[in-house]
Amino acid sequence: MTQPIAGVVPASEREATIMTVWPTLAATAYGRWWGRRFENKMGLTLFGIPLTFGRLMALVSIPFILPLYFHMLVPRVPFVIAGWPNPACRRYRLTNRRVIVEQPFGGGEQASVSLDRFDTITIEVMPGQAWYPAGDLVFRLGQVETFRLHGVPHPEPFRATCMKAHQGFVGVQKARELGVVSV
Repeated sequence: MTQPIAGVVPASEREATIMTVWPTLAATAYGRWWGRRFENKMGLTLFGIPLTFGRLMALVSIPFILPLYFHMLVPRVPFVIAGWPNPACRRYRLTNRRVIVEQPFGGGEQASVSLDRFDTITIEVMPGQAWYPAGDLVFRLGQVETFRLHGVPHPEPFRATCMKAHQGFVGVQKARELGVVSV
C-alpha cells in the first residue's frame, strides 16, 4: 500500500476520483419538458392507488423518453465504439483537485473547475426537475457563478461531498501558505 490512509491521496501527488455521478434526463430541455408533464397531480384515487394525469403521461411517454435516455449513454455516434464523441454522453467527476464534466471511457474533458474557485454551492431545481428528482448545482465564488452542473440526480449528497473536498483542499493550501505543512 502506497498511502497511509486507504483511498486518500494528496492533491500534490496525483489526481484521484472521489465521486462520480451521471446526469439524469432532467439535464436536457426535452427531459424537463416531460418532467413538467409528469408532475401534474390532477386525477383520482381508485382502490388506494392514485391515478393522476402525470402518472398516465409517464406511462405513455416511455417510447419518447427511451431514445433520449439511451442517446445519453452512448459514448460515440453512430456506433458505440467507433465514430464521433457524443456530447450528450457525459458524467460529473469530483476529484481531490477539481470538479470535471467529461465524456466517459476516455472521451476527454469538456469543462472543469478547481476546488479553490468556489466557496458555496447552491441547488437550483428548475421546472420539470423535481419529478426525477434532480437539480442543478451552481458553484459560486462570492456572488459570481463560476460553474454549473445540470441535472444532477439527488443533488444534496453530491453537493455535500463537493463542499467537504473543497474544505480539505483549501485548508491544506492555507496550511502550506502558513508553513504548517511541508510538501
